[in-house]
Amino acid sequence: RCLRALRLGWELCWAKAACEQERSRLAFLCHDISLLRLFETFLENAPQLTLLLYVILRTNRAEPSQGVGICTAALCVTWSLLDYHQSLRSFLQGKYELSLCSSFVYFLWNLFLICPRILALALFALLWPYGVVIHFPLVWLAMFFWVNMQGTDFMESPGPEQLYRAVVAVILYFSWFNVAKGRTLYRSIIYHGFILVDTVLLAAAWLWCRSPSDEHLYLIPVVFAALPCYLLGLVLRLVYYKWLHPNVRAQRPGASDEVDAGEMAGGLQVRLGSAPAVVNRRMQWLAQTQFSVSLQGEQNLLNGAAAA
Repeated sequence: RCLRALRLGWELCWAKAACEQERSRLAFLCHDISLLRLFETFLENAPQLTLLLYVILRTNRAEPSQGVGICTAALCVTWSLLDYHQSLRSFLQGKYELSLCSSFVYFLWNLFLICPRILALALFALLWPYGVVIHFPLVWLAMFFWVNMQGTDFMESPGPEQLYRAVVAVILYFSWFNVAKGRTLYRSIIYHGFILVDTVLLAAAWLWCRSPSDEHLYLIPVVFAALPCYLLGLVLRLVYYKWLHPNVRAQRPGASDEVDAGEMAGGLQVRLGSAPAVVNRRMQWLAQTQFSVSLQGEQNLLNGAAAA
């Protein structure tokens, strides 16, 4: 996808007059890359970050390169969420795209929610390395069943759809990911409540079972600071949806819609005009799911070509 997007982008840069189909094709590839990057982040980077933190805690020694690697990996995980969110928003009219302040707060609350989760997993693995082998499948199964209960319509056949739900369950092991249309406030409360309890139990297990002569006494203040960090992330999320979230409403006159967490907003104006020749139906469906957009017709929701 990346190579094809680079090649097509290079051709468009040197083309005297790029046609609408080529621009739509490039936007299609960019949206696919954003989603695939998100999958890669939580299937590879987040587990590797947890493993790296575990190795540092186990050896009780960190090289400067490892410290830089942990910080970089944590920022990249959070950045992938922001990039994915911005990619979805490009399906809506330009004035509803994230501002710099909104992007910064969105980035921060995801960072504050993910870091305590990864720290708790690494601490739990520090005492029971094989306990994670049991913990992950149990939580993953719970998330997988939860996704199945909500129902998704992402793929064209049942087999790949189940694979998609399995990947989403891995993402939910680390971070929130909306997969169903409608009001998400209560689903979000259930999810964050479950993850908060699970994370607290993992950290409490380490505090309770660690040896009194443990060399990791310096981690105790860090563990106690992790809970306020998670709560701060939740507060920043509330602030984002209360004051910083771009206004979105249904296109139908006089009708309002719920936006992700259910707040009322100012009128949605979907990109109008002739539909592009190539539309990324997968990201289009995710945009409607993420923002609970009620449309009179899918042809009115373009594939973000104007914003790409």
